[in-house]
Amino acid sequence: MTYEIEDSLIVPGAPEDVYALLSDVTRTGEWSQQCYRCAWDDETRGVGARFTGWNRTPEREWHTTSEVVADVPGERFAWSVGPGRAEWGYRMERAEGAGEPRTLLTEYTRTTPLFETTFAERYGGRAEEEMATRRKAAEAGIPATLEAIRRVLAGE
Repeated sequence: MTYEIEDSLIVPGAPEDVYALLSDVTRTGEWSQQCYRCAWDDETRGVGARFTGWNRTPEREWHTTSEVVADVPGERFAWSVGPGRAEWGYRMERAEGAGEPRTLLTEYTRTTPLFETTFAERYGGRAEEEMATRRKAAEAGIPATLEAIRRVLAGE
């Protein structure tokens, strides 16, 4: 039961500025619906850099290790959780129009067959239910996260 989910929102700021905010994983807790803290694992940045994220929902708390898989200033920032189980990321495009610079920001996630295998090993007969729970959280969380990012960029 792999899946791909994405949503987009126009946010204030040039793509380069949006990228600068989102690629600073230490600020993730300001907008994420589940991840309340992130820290780089060492001084490495760019593709191959690793970071740890601490997450919580009302039901549980956990941490993950992620690896940056795309790092293109002003265009894309993405990471693989696990690594290899799921990819999360942002794409940025300049939004046309007069006035202040704006960016069409897309957040996406996609899971891999390794995601299914990991959940089958971890949850056995409950794997499908657990994967569906993660999917529902992403479907609700992505639009809420985009709106929270918009508010941060707008200084609200």
